[in-house]
Amino acid sequence: MAQSRMAAIPRYYLYGDQVSDVELNFIHVEPIRERSGAHDWTIRAHAHPDHHQILLVDRGGGEIVIEGQTYAIPTGSLVIVPAAMVHEIRFGPDTDGIVVTVATAYATSVSQGDKRLLEAVDHPGVYPIAGTGVSAEALGDAFEWLNREYIWSAPARRLAVMSHFLRILVAAVRLRGEHLRTVTSARDRDYDILMRYRELVERNFRREKAMDFYAGEIGVSAQRLNQACKARSGKTASEILHERAIIEAKRCLLYMEMTVAEIGYDLGFDDPAYFSRFFSQRVGQPPGAYRAQHTGEGASG
Repeated sequence: MAQSRMAAIPRYYLYGDQVSDVELNFIHVEPIRERSGAHDWTIRAHAHPDHHQILLVDRGGGEIVIEGQTYAIPTGSLVIVPAAMVHEIRFGPDTDGIVVTVATAYATSVSQGDKRLLEAVDHPGVYPIAGTGVSAEALGDAFEWLNREYIWSAPARRLAVMSHFLRILVAAVRLRGEHLRTVTSARDRDYDILMRYRELVERNFRREKAMDFYAGEIGVSAQRLNQACKARSGKTASEILHERAIIEAKRCLLYMEMTVAEIGYDLGFDDPAYFSRFFSQRVGQPPGAYRAQHTGEGASG
């Protein structure tokens, strides 16, 4: 079932260009405005099977959804989209910067065995640059020179491209490290419980609905789990679980060729009618109507 879901989501090596066999040393550099502007600043859900993307947004901004998680993109930020992750982007008009699309094999080669460099592109994130130890001017310079070398047939071009891309990877490592330190300093027990719960929900939301299961895995009572969720997210543990199921249901309705009943079964609902009621109570309309409204297809189940 998971394979059929992924097959329904467009896979490109560059947005709008169908997947093909690409060289292991593939790298592509272009201004954000070129492709995004041509698509009315909206990049619909898709994935790059074997390519990472790194964006420097130096004008405008917007938001990006990566595997169901929404991130705001402020001006002056570095965006990491790991290979194979489904993502969609909504830019504000006239947003600009540079986007680098690079084969995973090329990133591995340039990293020269440094696991920190690979971890930086293996984890999604949006990292504001201001207020960190990373120079926005230096990072912008690295992107600008990478773009110049990419379009410039000059001696030693290949090495120049590698060197500027390596500068970008190093900046990504440092920005991610700064982000993780900030998160760690703000942690408390409630936060730890919430993060552990979200991890468990992500892995188990299809088959496990009982709060006792999640509380047991974390080593707390169901009441304590609910208390931590309310304190740190403003939502009950059940609301977080149901919200994740609804996100997946919407994704399947919009992008998968599955019936409403099939989607319900995939999400662990044995009764299609109960799944429809569950969806309607939280979205305000039945699954078929939601699909019809957003895709123009008929509202059949």
